[in-house]
Amino acid sequence: MGKTAAQKIFDAHRIDTPAPGVSVLKLDRVFCHEITTPIAINDLIARGKDRVFDCSCIKAVIDHVTPAKDSKTAEQGKTLRDWAHRQNIKDFFDIGRNGVCHAIFPEKGFVRPGFTVIMGDSHTCTHGAFGAFAAGVGTTDLEVGILKGVVSMREPETIRINVNGDLREGVYAKDLILTIIKTLTVNGATDKVIEFAGSTISAMDMDSRMTLSNMAIEAGATCGICLPDEKTVDYLWEFISGEFESKEAALAEYSKWLPDADAEYVKVLEINAAELEPVVTFNYKPDQVKTVREMTGTKVDQVYIGSCTNGRINDLRAAAEVLKGKKISPNVRAIVSPATPKIFSQALAEGLIQIFMDAGFCVTNPTCGACLGMSNGVLANGEVCASTTNRNFNGRMGKGGMVHLMSPATAAATAIAGEIANSPLFKG
Repeated sequence: MGKTAAQKIFDAHRIDTPAPGVSVLKLDRVFCHEITTPIAINDLIARGKDRVFDCSCIKAVIDHVTPAKDSKTAEQGKTLRDWAHRQNIKDFFDIGRNGVCHAIFPEKGFVRPGFTVIMGDSHTCTHGAFGAFAAGVGTTDLEVGILKGVVSMREPETIRINVNGDLREGVYAKDLILTIIKTLTVNGATDKVIEFAGSTISAMDMDSRMTLSNMAIEAGATCGICLPDEKTVDYLWEFISGEFESKEAALAEYSKWLPDADAEYVKVLEINAAELEPVVTFNYKPDQVKTVREMTGTKVDQVYIGSCTNGRINDLRAAAEVLKGKKISPNVRAIVSPATPKIFSQALAEGLIQIFMDAGFCVTNPTCGACLGMSNGVLANGEVCASTTNRNFNGRMGKGGMVHLMSPATAAATAIAGEIANSPLFKG
């Protein structure tokens, strides 16, 4: 019987099987940020185990509240900062050099096909876009990962989602993944891996694939894997060129992580990309999805463009294309947060930042703050936000606030209209 991508990665990293169906895996990377990691750090200190398994495999960033907004968040940052210096963690990204974790870590080339990655953050599944197994974990697993470089995992079954056909103009990866979540439901992929494949995925750039993998968790999945190909190699080439004679050699090596033709899946879904149109969420679950045309006219108070889902350069380009020469509605406030300093600089060089500012957007430094209602755009009770983030839970961006998830192009069009609206890029 053939194997899925996840099964191949598990087989290559398994060092023990303590119970049926449970594997202890060697880790290639442990990622850390200032919200969840300080709890693990302080517990390790209390246990007399203030050390790390390999400082070169640990990457850390301050990204959720940056700069700190109060004494508590300052202490969280200090705990991570002091630990990173104490443990000689070279890849620590402090204020001014930092960015959203699931954007800056791939940007730095820290993820490769076939890697195992954990982090105390549910959207760690983003890194599956590179053909890796990447999962969010709790504090205990994070501590063990930091200390021993291993993680215990139940070997997940895999759902295969084949997406074929061309996305219509004005339809994006965000529309696709929201449609998939609607189909699967928020519990439909619980404890499973989603394997994305098909001509539509092959045509996507890495930014779009990261958007897909990022939201796999919203269907309950442990990880969302895109299969490594030429685009994966192109994205990583500046980091791996010293390891391979050519891109062809790199692709040949990474192709060993592709699923076998006779791999078995617990479920297979077929999606025709040409039938999709822009969508948004309603109510308080990410599987509650309607087309934009069904939600047209819904008033919003705030528009937010950014996050680990849609704060990359292609997201900003799509939004700026809609906003160029336009002004946002006087009835809304709008915020854009490029996900990393590199993305910010690129957007600045391309004139995108000026387009956002001319339209009336507040442009901020890279941060996760607004997405989970900690800073940088918290909603007041009863307010509504059109957002490119990944969760619309009740109170997610502020107590009593409502969040409608959508693509950057739809968010930009909504900012102009002051209510949910399709962008002019969609001709349907």
